[in-house]
Amino acid sequence: MKYLVFSLAFVSCFSLQAAEVFQIEDLRIEGLQRVSPGTVFSQLPLQTDEPISLEQITQASKQLFTTGLFDDVAVYTEKEQLILRVKERPTLQKLEIEGNKKVSSEDLTKGLSQAGLEEGQIFQRSTLDQIKLELERMYHAQGRYSAKITSEVEELPRNRVAIKIKINEGSVAAIRRINLVGNQNYSNQELLKHFELNETKGWTLFNSADQYSREKLAGDLESLRSWYLDNGYLRFNIESTQVSISPNRQDIFITINVFEGDQYKVSDVELAGELILEEEQLNPYIFLKSGDTFSRSAMTASSEGVRRRLGIEGYTFAEVNGRPDIDDDKKEVKLIFLVDPGRRSYVRKINFAGNISTKDEVLRREMLQLEGASANTDLIKQSKEQLDRLGFFSSVNVENQPSATNPDLIDVNYTVEEQPSGSISASVGYSQSSGVVYGAALSQNNFLGTGNIVSFGANRSDFRTSYNFSYLNPYYTIDGVSRGFNLFYRETDFDEDYGISSYATDAYGANVTYGYPISRNSRLSLSLGFDNTTVQAEKYQNIILLDDIRAFNEEHGLEFFNYRVTGRWTRNLLNRGILATNGSYQSFSLELAAPGSDYQFYKANYRGQKYFKLADNWSLKFRTDLGYGDGLGSEYKQLPFYENYFSGGLSSVRGYRSNSLGQRSTQTFNGVQSKTSNALGGNILMEGSAELIFPLPFIEDQRSMQTSLFLDGGSVYTSRCFSNNPSCTKGVDLDELRYSVGISLTWLTAIGPLAFSIAEPLNDGPDDRTEFFQFSLGQTF
Repeated sequence: MKYLVFSLAFVSCFSLQAAEVFQIEDLRIEGLQRVSPGTVFSQLPLQTDEPISLEQITQASKQLFTTGLFDDVAVYTEKEQLILRVKERPTLQKLEIEGNKKVSSEDLTKGLSQAGLEEGQIFQRSTLDQIKLELERMYHAQGRYSAKITSEVEELPRNRVAIKIKINEGSVAAIRRINLVGNQNYSNQELLKHFELNETKGWTLFNSADQYSREKLAGDLESLRSWYLDNGYLRFNIESTQVSISPNRQDIFITINVFEGDQYKVSDVELAGELILEEEQLNPYIFLKSGDTFSRSAMTASSEGVRRRLGIEGYTFAEVNGRPDIDDDKKEVKLIFLVDPGRRSYVRKINFAGNISTKDEVLRREMLQLEGASANTDLIKQSKEQLDRLGFFSSVNVENQPSATNPDLIDVNYTVEEQPSGSISASVGYSQSSGVVYGAALSQNNFLGTGNIVSFGANRSDFRTSYNFSYLNPYYTIDGVSRGFNLFYRETDFDEDYGISSYATDAYGANVTYGYPISRNSRLSLSLGFDNTTVQAEKYQNIILLDDIRAFNEEHGLEFFNYRVTGRWTRNLLNRGILATNGSYQSFSLELAAPGSDYQFYKANYRGQKYFKLADNWSLKFRTDLGYGDGLGSEYKQLPFYENYFSGGLSSVRGYRSNSLGQRSTQTFNGVQSKTSNALGGNILMEGSAELIFPLPFIEDQRSMQTSLFLDGGSVYTSRCFSNNPSCTKGVDLDELRYSVGISLTWLTAIGPLAFSIAEPLNDGPDDRTEFFQFSLGQTF
C-alpha cells in the first residue's frame, strides 16, 4: 500500500516509487454514508487509464475537501488502484437556543439558518464559532458588553450531532460619564442638550438615553458638529473620540476631544451665476445678511429658498449652491450662492396612481397645476395638500419625472394610498352618550369614488329614533360651487337617564345648501330650509315636567314651524382632511329663524383649530368652540330651550358625561320646588382644548392612528333665567368653567373612526356627572 495524501494539507509518499507520473486502472471511494459517489466523482478531475501526477492528486483532494462535506480525506494506492478514504462531517440533528429574551428564538433560528447552521444540514464547527462571534457582536451593538455565548456539541449515533447554544444576554451597560474636552465657549451641560445619549440617572426607568450605541454616538457627534457650524465656528473639529468600559462591563465612559476655533461673521452675501430673476426678488429667500453670525443651516435654507423661488417660475430642476469664502485673518465669511436654473420645465402630463376606487376626475379637479403650463413647484405642492385635505387618502406623494424624449417637459406623478372614508355619524355602532344604536346607516364621504358625500340612515337608540338623508356634491359646477340637500325626521325621548334635560321633541325638516369658493382655501355657503319641532308634553305621564320647560311652553306653545337661513364662512388650511397634524381651520356661521317663523331667533357659532408642528408626528393642537344665541325682537326674548347649547362629552369636554355641564333645571312636586340633576343647557357656549399629539411606538402607519395628551375646558351659560328657577344664574362666570386632563386615541378602522379617551376632571362640582373612560365608533373629536 502506498499513501499519497493524508487529510487536506499533508502529503506523504511513504514507499512511493520515484516516478512523479503514474497510471491507475481503477478509482475507489471508501467511507461514504450520506454523500453519493456521484457527488464525489463530480469533484474529482481524475480519469483512469490516463497518466496522473502527484500534484494532480493533491489538487483533487483539496478540491474534494473544499466541498465542506468531509472532515478528512485520505488518498493511497493499492495494486494500480487509487483509493479515496473520506470521513463525512456530521449532520445537525437538533438545534436548541436558550437564554435569549431580547431577540426571539424565531429570529435567531432564521439568522442561524442563513449563516449555514440549520437542522438537517451538514455541521461545520468553524461555522458555529463564527456564529458565536456574530451573536456577541450583535449584543455588543445593543450595549450588552457582558453578554456571553457558549455552545455544547453532543455526538449522536449515525454521525449526527445535537447543538445547544446558551446565551447570557447580560445587562445593558449604562453611560456613566460623557466628557467633552477642549470646549471653551460652551459648557458640557449646554452641549450635552444636543445629544441623544446621556449620562445615567438613578431615577430614569423608561429612558434608553443612557444606553450606549455606536450609531447613536455617531449621530450625536454630527449633531454637535452641526450645532457649532450653525453658531459660526467654521473651523470646529472633533479631534478624537474614546469609548472605554469598566472591568465589570457595566459602565461606559465617553471622552470627546474637540477644537472649537473662532466664531465667524458674514461679511457679504452675493448671488452669482445665471440669474433668471432680479436680485430683489431673490433676496427675501436668503436668511443671512452682512454682520450675521454664520450658520450652515441658514445657508442651506437660503439655497433651498432660492431654488424653490425659481421653481415657481418653472425651473423645476434648478441648482443653488451656497459657497462660503473664508477669511481666517478677519474671521469673516463671504457667502456666494451659485445659481444654475437649468432649463425651464413645462408639465406634459399629470398622472395618478393608487386610487383604486376614487375616480381620476375627483383628484384632477383638485389640481392647481395645469397640464401644458409652466411647471410651478408651489402649485404642485399645494395640489398635493388639496388631495390630503380630502380625507380620502392615508398618504399622498408627488414626483416630478423628466421626459425621456424632451428635457423641457416633465410628468407630475401623484401616488395616493386610499383609506376608509366612511361615516362620521354616531348612528353606527355604539356610543356611550346614545347607548346601543339599532338599525342601518350608510355614510360615505367619497360615495362610489365620486367625491360626493352621501348619508342615509334609519336608526333607533335607547332614546332616539331618526331617519335622515343628506347629499353634497362639492363640485356641482366646474368652478367649485357645491350643492347639498338634507332631509330628516327625529323623535326623541329623554326619559332615559343620559344627563340631558328631561323633555321630548319630534322634529322633521329639510334644507338645501350652496357653497361658493372665495379663495383657494376659503368658501362661503348659504343654506335655506325649514323644520317643524313639537314638544310632546303627553309623554310625561310618569315624570315631573321641568318648571323651565313648562314656563316656556305656557308662553309660546308646543309646536314651532321655522324657516331657517344659515350663512357660513370657512377657511381650511389643514394638512389632512382627517387626523390633521399641521395647519389651521376656522368656521363662522350665523343661523336665523327668519320672519314668518313661529319663533324667531338667531345663533352665531365660531369654531377654530390651530396645529403647530413640533417634529415628525409631534404637534400641538388648540381648539376653540364659541356659540351665542338669542331671540329676535321684543316678542321673542330668549333662545328656545330645544335650541340650547350643551357641553360635555367625547367631542366636547372629555371626562364629563355627554351634555351634562352647565346649570340645572328645577321641578315642582307636591308644591315643593327642587333642583334636578339634569342639565338646562344655555344660549352661550364656551369650550376650548390644548393637545399634545405624539406618535405611538412600534406603529408604522401613524396616519391611521393619533394619540394625544389633552387639557379640555368649557361650559354653557344663560343670559336670561325663568322667574320660576331660583337656582339659575345669569351671565358668564369663568369660575364655573370645567376642566379635565387625559389621554385620547383615535383609530381609523375599516368601519369608521374609533375614538377613546381616558380623562380625569380637575374641578368637578357636586352636581356634575363624570366619566373616566369614554369611547365612540363613527365620529372623530
